[in-house]
Amino acid sequence: MAVNITSIKTSSNGAWQGDNPLDYAFPLLIVQTTLILVVSRSLAFLLKPLRQPKVIAEIVGGILLGPSAFGRNEAYLHRIFPSWSTPILESVASIGLLFFLFLVGLELDLSSVRRSGRRALGIALAGISLPFLCGIGVAFVLRSTVDGADKVGYGQFLVFMGVALSITAFPVLARILAELKLLTTQVGETAMAAAAFNDMAAWILLALAVALAGDGAEGGAHKSPLVSLWVLLSGVAFVAFMMVAVRPAMRWVARRCSSEHDVVDEAYIVLTLAGVLVSGFMTDLIGIHSIFGAFVFGLTIPKGGEFAERLIERIEDFVTGLLLPLYFASSGLKTNVAKIQGAEAWGLLTLVITTACVGKIAGTFAAAMMFAMPAREAITLGVLMNTKGLVELIVLNIGKEKKVLNDEMFAILVLMALFTTFITTPIVMAIYKPARAAPTHRKLRDLSNTDDSSKDELRILACLHGPGNVPSLISLIESIRSTKKSMLKLFIMHLVELTERSSSIIMVQQARRNGFPFFNLSRRGKCHDRVAGAFQAYSQLGRVSVRPTTAISALSTMHEDICHVAEEKRVAMIVLPFHKSWRGEGDEAMEDNVGHGWRGVNQRVLKHAPCSVAVLVDHGFWGGSETPGPDMSAVQRVCILFFGGPDDREALELGGRMAEHPAVKVTVVRFVEKPEAEGSEITLRPSLSKCREKSYSFSIAHMNREKEKELDEAAVAEFRERWDGTVSYTEKVAGNVVEEVLAIGQSKDYDLVVVGKGRFPSAMVADLADRPAEHPELGPVGDVLASSSRGIACSVLVIQQHDLGHGEETPASKVESSEPNKLKEIDDIV
Repeated sequence: MAVNITSIKTSSNGAWQGDNPLDYAFPLLIVQTTLILVVSRSLAFLLKPLRQPKVIAEIVGGILLGPSAFGRNEAYLHRIFPSWSTPILESVASIGLLFFLFLVGLELDLSSVRRSGRRALGIALAGISLPFLCGIGVAFVLRSTVDGADKVGYGQFLVFMGVALSITAFPVLARILAELKLLTTQVGETAMAAAAFNDMAAWILLALAVALAGDGAEGGAHKSPLVSLWVLLSGVAFVAFMMVAVRPAMRWVARRCSSEHDVVDEAYIVLTLAGVLVSGFMTDLIGIHSIFGAFVFGLTIPKGGEFAERLIERIEDFVTGLLLPLYFASSGLKTNVAKIQGAEAWGLLTLVITTACVGKIAGTFAAAMMFAMPAREAITLGVLMNTKGLVELIVLNIGKEKKVLNDEMFAILVLMALFTTFITTPIVMAIYKPARAAPTHRKLRDLSNTDDSSKDELRILACLHGPGNVPSLISLIESIRSTKKSMLKLFIMHLVELTERSSSIIMVQQARRNGFPFFNLSRRGKCHDRVAGAFQAYSQLGRVSVRPTTAISALSTMHEDICHVAEEKRVAMIVLPFHKSWRGEGDEAMEDNVGHGWRGVNQRVLKHAPCSVAVLVDHGFWGGSETPGPDMSAVQRVCILFFGGPDDREALELGGRMAEHPAVKVTVVRFVEKPEAEGSEITLRPSLSKCREKSYSFSIAHMNREKEKELDEAAVAEFRERWDGTVSYTEKVAGNVVEEVLAIGQSKDYDLVVVGKGRFPSAMVADLADRPAEHPELGPVGDVLASSSRGIACSVLVIQQHDLGHGEETPASKVESSEPNKLKEIDDIV
């Protein structure tokens, strides 16, 4: 049914007055936007385990909503996505695209592209030239095979096909590299530099293609060739004007908005955003495309300053989270897979995909080998450069808009872009594993038993989520810091989740070197400033060397960063913040939960750490608002609970270091078994029916129980002999362990309680194996003290001693008998 666009009204009078909101532009736009966001986000969640970029989900979502799937129901298609609504949806989406291309220009640092040298340039040229030539070859095949393809002039069709097959998507590639922790490796840096060159060439070729295309089939055959020349010359003049006149002006604006000025005038921000629109209008007026102007204007903004950060903050979430998915979805809505019919059409799709992959990968591989790159890195680089995505879709949409591509060719090329981007991550993960340093394995007991000079230096890696973790961590580090000649070297790692935001990618480039976090005191970010500043101020007060860094990673791989830094810096202990913290007392206690994803980070670090690990559960009673120092007058009261086993011995070792501090009062409470329990045995057997999320796990390693008991006795005897008169030591006959531990936690006699995780437990801890677990990663005793509903009046530190033999854990069930031995090891799972 034909619709007069001038008769479309913006808003309805409401259902009560008989109006259907879906017959009006704005309510329908709201429904379309909501539907697109729900579908694309749902698909992104489903594809997350495959580590696919969000653009894949957004394009697939558009295809599902369009005529290829749901749109086969004509009633749905005409009601939700009627033809008269397409210009409205695409106009809103184009605004998002305009500002996103501005952000891309803002990310692309021309100076770094210039510094990248001949290798990146050579690889980029080879990676463009061969697939471009292959694209021209495919264009001849398509032109002679696809109905209607020969109605378009040769020139514009060849250029469009060449550009479509030779493009590398710079923003999508950056996201994939960051996700795989390759962004700052040699391969990643080369790929980014080559992709930047590729992007610049793509924009030039796209401008050429648009200039040649004109109005496609209708207008392309009748206009003078001089028109295309004028379009190109005007485009060159526009770029020159932006670089010569606008760029210095934007530098002046950026200086006016620097941190030296207390208040940033919002007028500069508004004028810059208006500049994006004006630049887009100018290039559209010239006849290229409005996005070209926005991209060039982004290049004129100085990189890395406060002004660029402020611009990104203003527009990034709204543009990339709301508007840009509309553009990708509109591309999917225009893709009708049903147009690809018959063996011949699917054969053409296979030909296009094969040609695109072979041309890009082979060209990049050959050039990389010429520059003496190892073969594995060269093939990885080729696969990375084969990433399509945003720019590819822009080219295809412009081609369809200019009538250079018909529906069938458009569908073939969209599926090609989807496939080449989809395969990038799994192939790179399969073929490329960056070299890693050999792991080192350390624990606190090693330092005590070593005679070399490194004994005097304790190295700790303390992780935190944000400024809220700072007071408790500083209090803990201060209590561990010896007031004697030994030095404490503290590595602070601010953990930041890698998101879809462009600023995340920029932060990764600033915070990583060779794929992992590095420690650079000159680099600062706003939150990093507050966190690092607090610890730097603390380091001035005592014998503590502080080195801050930021780890930006997906939560699923964050533990790799933590463990790598622990290995590289040879730390003896990693301190992790618990995913929950509390402020206040009793019923007024406020719980702060950073999310289940961070709990998973802690669990993976506990499993893979190359050293001992401590998890700090902050109940708000440990660490005040002021930074403590070596002369602090307030006495910190610490209680060590000792049941026996490797983890408890490590907790005791940490207690000994705390006892050296004059402002820390240490109490050791050792739990011993009842005499009448000596004849009973508790055996832990693997229980495959138990859920790991709700059950305690114990080590399956075989250990000599008598030897363990001797080590426990020796550790306690040594501790008491060394700290006799300084540390309070008591023994408590274990009755109801849970009630007795809770009594200590609720007593308000201590600021911090230190316990071992108990992976190889004593009989007293093993007796708790069948208790329902709220936080099983803390072990049975730590879980009791970390409970939010028990009225615990102290913070808790749960220690896991590093030991390769204890690495494998499994849920276990308790089996009792009456044999002489008290506790048998967990049987191996057959």
